[in-house]
Amino acid sequence: MKPLCGAALLLLLCLAATARSSCVCEKNKRVTDCRTDGSGRCICQAIGSGATVDCSTLTSKCLLMKAEVMGSKSGRREKPKDAFEDTDGLYDPECENTGAFKAKQCNGTTCWCVNTAGVRRTDKHDADLKCNQLVRTMWIIIEMKHAERNAPLNAESLKKFFTDTITSRYQLDGRYITNVLYENPIITIDLKQNASQKLVGDVDIADVAYYFEKDVKGQSIFHNNAGINVSIDNEPVKLEKTVVYYVDEIAPEFSMKSLTPGLIAVIVVVLVAIVAAIVVLVLTRRRKGKYVKAEVKEMNEMHRGLNA
Repeated sequence: MKPLCGAALLLLLCLAATARSSCVCEKNKRVTDCRTDGSGRCICQAIGSGATVDCSTLTSKCLLMKAEVMGSKSGRREKPKDAFEDTDGLYDPECENTGAFKAKQCNGTTCWCVNTAGVRRTDKHDADLKCNQLVRTMWIIIEMKHAERNAPLNAESLKKFFTDTITSRYQLDGRYITNVLYENPIITIDLKQNASQKLVGDVDIADVAYYFEKDVKGQSIFHNNAGINVSIDNEPVKLEKTVVYYVDEIAPEFSMKSLTPGLIAVIVVVLVAIVAAIVVLVLTRRRKGKYVKAEVKEMNEMHRGLNA
């Protein structure tokens, strides 16, 4: 019986070891080869880059974007029913070993510089472009518009919902949430985090904004695939539009040619209006000057008549 007992014990130990070694990355479904480490944390390999991912915290935006690109190429990506590709926002990024974006990103022979959120901050150039540093995004503005309602939402309840959600779901320290503003129907969330404020172990606001945007658009990165169900005072709220704006520690370097046609049209209209105003002002002054001269001439003739 002893050999049989020994074999059974060995089998149980093997099963226990297997159970300990396999795990699920709850905060990132775009991973593979997940195992628990000595401390019990779930460690996986990111799809597309093979980088090591710690599932106890958010994965960097750079690695997430790279996994999303690779997933869409290989057919592994699970797409919503009415999904269509955002060709402007998604590209195959180059990531540092830490998961951060490299300052210079390229697509073939076309290159550009990005900020810490991976967002382009210069015009596109050839491969000779120099990006001397990865400029930090210190302020992220998340702007959402909710569907039409009979009555506005309670501003305090709304602020509490989004503050609690961001701190608990994305593990962002509450001090980085500087404002949650409600101006019916617009909801604005300000996340601010400069380099000196960010402590070791703090999640980055760029990663939080990326997870949040995916959640509210029904494209959650979390393993359970459940996004955010916005509910204020036990009443569901439907979000119709979400836009994210980025403010860097150093101003972006865009030339006039990189501006959108709409913005260029606005600038042209303003310039034309200014020129027109100047022309009207000049003509008005000239007419006024002629009138004054004519009036003075008539007065002189009257004086000469009286003197005569």
